Amino acid sequence: MASLAWLLIPLFAAIGAAIWGSWAARDRTQGDISELAGYARFREVMDKADRARSKEKAHSGSDAV
Repeated sequence: MASLAWLLIPLFAAIGAAIWGSWAARDRTQGDISELAGYARFREVMDKADRARSKEKAHSGSDAV
């Protein structure tokens, strides 16, 4: 019975490694698309804010931030 237990340990390790390997190799491109779209929206908002700040600075005639 003890020898059977020692043979089951590597079997469970192999099954665990196979499960982990399939999980690590999964296709994650869908998450990347939404992340990149969010980053593009963030950049647009920051560009608009920067342009508004530049216009405000030009109208005030001041170099102070």
